[in-house]
Amino acid sequence: MHGLLSMLIWLPVGAGLGVLLLGDRNILAGRWLALLASLATLALTVPLWAAFDAGSALPQLTERLPWIPRFDAWYALGVDGISLPLIVLTAFMTVPVVIAGWTVIETRPAEYYAAFLIMEGLMIGVFSATDALLFYFFWEAMLIPMFLIIGIWGGPRRVYATIKFFLYTFLGSVFMLAALIYMYVKGGSYSIASLQTLPLSLVEQRWIFLALLLAFAVKVPMFPVHTWLPDAHVEAPTGGSVILAAIMLKMGGYGFLRFSLPIAPDASRELDLLVIALSLIAVIYIGFVALVQQDMKKLIAYSSIAHMGFVTLGAFVVYEIVRNTHSLRGAGLGLDGAMVQMISHGLISGALFLCVGVLYDRIHSRQIADYGGVVNTMPVFASFMVLFALANTGLPGTSGFVGEFLVILASFNASFWYSALAAVTLVLGAAYTLWLVKRVIFGPVTSPRVAALDDLNGREFVVLSALALAVLVVGVWPAPLLKVMQPSIHHLVAQAIATKI
Repeated sequence: MHGLLSMLIWLPVGAGLGVLLLGDRNILAGRWLALLASLATLALTVPLWAAFDAGSALPQLTERLPWIPRFDAWYALGVDGISLPLIVLTAFMTVPVVIAGWTVIETRPAEYYAAFLIMEGLMIGVFSATDALLFYFFWEAMLIPMFLIIGIWGGPRRVYATIKFFLYTFLGSVFMLAALIYMYVKGGSYSIASLQTLPLSLVEQRWIFLALLLAFAVKVPMFPVHTWLPDAHVEAPTGGSVILAAIMLKMGGYGFLRFSLPIAPDASRELDLLVIALSLIAVIYIGFVALVQQDMKKLIAYSSIAHMGFVTLGAFVVYEIVRNTHSLRGAGLGLDGAMVQMISHGLISGALFLCVGVLYDRIHSRQIADYGGVVNTMPVFASFMVLFALANTGLPGTSGFVGEFLVILASFNASFWYSALAAVTLVLGAAYTLWLVKRVIFGPVTSPRVAALDDLNGREFVVLSALALAVLVVGVWPAPLLKVMQPSIHHLVAQAIATKI
C-alpha cells in the first residue's frame, strides 16, 4: 500500500487543477470530474482503513522522500489512530459539499470546485504529515482556498470576514513557526517524532506551549480568540461553512494532541488549568451567546465553539485525573472523548449547515424570523433537521452523545465541578437547538414564501441521508472508531505524563 497517503493528498489536488483547465465553459464535465475525484478519494480511505493495524500506535503506511535537504526537511507521511479517523472524515465530508453546490453555484463554478478539491488534499496532508515543516506547509496552504471561497462566493460582508479569518489564523501560525524553528535549531530535525522526544527545560516548554497554544486556540477556536468564526460562517457559502466547521476546526484539536501534549508535557501539566478554564468558559458562555442569535448560521457557529470546548477540555483533563487519582486508569478517557467529539461534531455541524443551505437556496434568508411551520411543506427535510438537532443536543443513540459522555465522565474523575460545569452545555445546547427547531420547523405556516416551499430533491436527500446514517452509526456502534484510536491514545497519555525535566 506504499504511496496510498500521497494518492489521497494529490488526487484531489490534481483533479482540482483539471477542473480549472476545463473552465466554466465545460462546467458539466468539471462538476462530474469534481464528484468522481471526491468519490475516488473517499474510496481510497477503504484500503487505508483495511491496511491499518489497529493494535499499533506507531505511524503506518509511511512515505519518506527528500524535500529540503539543507534544513533536513522531508516529504514524510504516516498515519496513526489519531489521524486516520480525521482523514476519513475529510474525504467523507468533501463529497456532500461537491453535490450541494451542483446547481447552486453559478458564479465561476470551476474555480469553486477546484478550490474545494485542492483544499481537501491539503487538509489530508495536515493529518498525514510526520515532518513538522511539511505539516506547517499544508497548514498554511489550506488557508488560501478557504480565503478565496469566502472572499469570492461569500455574503455581503465577505471581504471583512475573509480578512479577519486570514489575519487571525495566519498570526497564530507565525508563533507556531517560531516554535518549530527553535526546536529545529536545538534538535537538528523537523521530524515530529524527534520533536516529541526532544529534551526541553521547563522554561523552554512554557514558551513553546504558549506559542503552540496561540496557533491551535485560534483554529479550534477557543475563547477569547473565537470572534472570527461567526463572521466567517455567516459570510461563507454553504460548502465553505461545512468544511470550516467539519474539518478546519478539528485541526486545532489535532494540533494539541500531536504537538502540545507530547512536546511540552511539563508545561501542559503546569498550564492545564488555563486551558480547562478557557474550555469551560467556551462551553457555558458561548452557549448563552448562541441563545440570543437570530441568524441560523450564526447560532450553529456559536454552537460549534461550545462543542469544540469539549475537545480541549477532554485533551487537558488528563493531568487533573492523574493528579487527583494518582492513577493512569481513566486518564485516556478524556482523550477518547475528545477524538470522538471531533468526529461527531464534524458530521453534525456539517449536516446542520447543509440544512440551513437547503432553506437558504429556496428563500435566500438565514433569519429565523422568516421561517416557521416548515414541517407542513417540507416534512422529509424537517425529519432530517430534527434528527441533526437532537444529535447536536447529545441525544443517546446519536454520535453527539458518545463524545460528550466520555468527556464528562473523564471530567468527573478529575473534579465534580468540572463535570458539573461541562454538563451545563447539555442544558444550554438543548435550549438553543430545540428553540431553533421550534421556531423554524414547527408551528403554523405564517409566510407565503414558506407555504410555497418544495421538499428535498433527490440530490439533497442522498446527501442528508448519508450524514444521518453516519451520525446514527457512530452513536450506536462507536466500537470500531474507539478500537482504531485507543493504542495511539494510550501512547499519547504515556507521552503527556512523562516529564522531560
